[in-house]
Amino acid sequence: MQFLVALAALSFLIVVHEFGHFIVAKLSGIKVHEFALFMGPKIFSIKKGETAYSLRLIPLGGFVKMEGEEEASEDERAFNKKPVYIRAAVIAAGPVANIIAAFLMVVIITTASGYSTTIMGNISEGSPAYDAGIRKGDKITSFNGKGVYHPMDIGLFLYGSKGESFDVVYERGGKENKAAIDPEVIPENNYILGLNMRKDYGKDSNIIDGVEKGSPAEKARLRAGDIIHSLNGTVITDAEQYRSFMRKNKGKPFDMTVYRDNSEVVINNITPGRDKNPEYYSVGFTYVRESGGAVNIVKHSAIYSYSVARYVYNSLTWLISGRVSLKQLSGPVGIVSVIGDVVETGPNIGEILLNLLNISALISINLGLFNLIPFPALDGSKLILLLVEKIRRKPLPPEKEALISMIGLALLVMLMLFATYNDILRLRGG
Repeated sequence: MQFLVALAALSFLIVVHEFGHFIVAKLSGIKVHEFALFMGPKIFSIKKGETAYSLRLIPLGGFVKMEGEEEASEDERAFNKKPVYIRAAVIAAGPVANIIAAFLMVVIITTASGYSTTIMGNISEGSPAYDAGIRKGDKITSFNGKGVYHPMDIGLFLYGSKGESFDVVYERGGKENKAAIDPEVIPENNYILGLNMRKDYGKDSNIIDGVEKGSPAEKARLRAGDIIHSLNGTVITDAEQYRSFMRKNKGKPFDMTVYRDNSEVVINNITPGRDKNPEYYSVGFTYVRESGGAVNIVKHSAIYSYSVARYVYNSLTWLISGRVSLKQLSGPVGIVSVIGDVVETGPNIGEILLNLLNISALISINLGLFNLIPFPALDGSKLILLLVEKIRRKPLPPEKEALISMIGLALLVMLMLFATYNDILRLRGG
C-alpha cells in the first residue's frame, strides 16, 4: 500500500511537469501528438482531437511529443517553426509548473499547521547555543555572514560547516548581537541504543522519553521514564555525557544502571547498534512556530520555498565540489522509499496527508530546479541551446544537438544507476 501511494505521489509530480510543457505548447498553437505518463510500451491510449493521452509500462518519467521537436518539420504548427521565445516558454514551463505546484502545496501545509520562524524557543542550559549566550526570544538573522530566513537555512549552513565553530547574528530587544557557537559533532555510523531522551541538554536530559521498536534499548527492557544513573560505573547526569560515553565505548557491551520508580535497576551487557545516519551537528536551537493571517501564510510559504531552493542549489554545488559525498545522492528508489516511510509512520490520516504533501513539495521543487540545470538532456540545456540559436541567429546543426543530448542522456542514466545503487545499499542497511 505504501509503495502504491509513493508511486502515485511521484507520478503526480511527473504529470505536473509534463502538463506544464503540454499546456503552454497547446496555448502556443503547437501540434501535440501525445501526452504520456511513464515510458516504454503503451498499456493503453485515448485520443482526443489530435492528441493521444497514453499510459506506458515503465513507471518512470513521462513525455510530451510535439510536432517538429525532435526533427525538423514543415508544418506551420511545428515546434521548430515557432519563435525562440515561444519554444523557450514551452521548455521552461515544465520546471516552472513543478515550482508553482510545490508553492501551492506549501501554502496548504502552512495554512493547516502553521510555520516555523527563526525566533528561539526554549534553549536548554548546557547546550552550545546556551553557552554562546543565545536565549529564548532571540531571533537569528545570519550564519557566518549569510542571511537566515527559515530554520532550514540554519540546518543547511550547519551541515556545510562540517562541525566547525560558526558566528551568528541575532536580534534581542531591537539590538543586533553576535555570538560564536561551537557545535557538538555526532559522528557518522554512531553507536546507539535507540533511546529518545526527554531533552538534548541540561537538567532532566538523562531521562528516557521513549524507546524505538526493535532497538537494543527495547531488548534490554528499558522504558520511558527511566533515569540513566551510570554506564559501566561512570555517573551520567545529562544526555551530552551519555552521547560522549557512547562515542568512546563504540560497539562494546556495557552495564547500565537506571532509576525506575525510585528503585535502582542494573542491566548487564547491553550491546549498542549502529546508526546509519551521516555525521550531523547539534547546537540546541529550538524554534517558535506561529500560525494565522493570509499575508503571513503566503509570506512564510514563499520563504520556505526559497529556503528549499537554496538547499537544492547548495547541495548540488557541494556534490560537484566533493564537499558532500556522492553516497548521499538518492534516486527514484530512495524517493519512493522516503514517501512510503512518511505514509507508514503517520499517527493519523491528517498527519499522513500533511507529511505526504510536505515531502511531495520538497521533491517537486527539487525536480523543477534540477531540470533547469544547463546539463545536456535536461530542460536547462535546451534553454541554453535556444539562447545560442538566438545569438547566432540560426540553430545548431541537428547532428551536433543530437550528440550533445545523447552524451547528456548517457551521463544521466549512469548517475541514476549510481543513485539507485546507493538507495539499495541504504535499504539493505549497508
